[in-house]
Amino acid sequence: MENDKGQLVELYVPRKCSATNRIIKADDHASVQINVAKVDEEGRAIPGEYVTYALSGYVRSRGESDDSLNRLAQNDGFK
Repeated sequence: MENDKGQLVELYVPRKCSATNRIIKADDHASVQINVAKVDEEGRAIPGEYVTYALSGYVRSRGESDDSLNRLAQNDGFK
């Protein structure tokens, strides 16, 4: 599809699972996207500062989402 300027624009941008790097299909209704806010020294969320994690339904159905989220957050510097 093209926009007004003649540039190609995709309507659907596939996401990848943060834990497995697999593409999350459009019909995967069990997948979730979680935004974790970065906080300052006082524990308040910094506006506009967050890290996004996408977890596929496959990871969630196997019960690995909590371990995966903890591992990903620790790799990104969260305690």
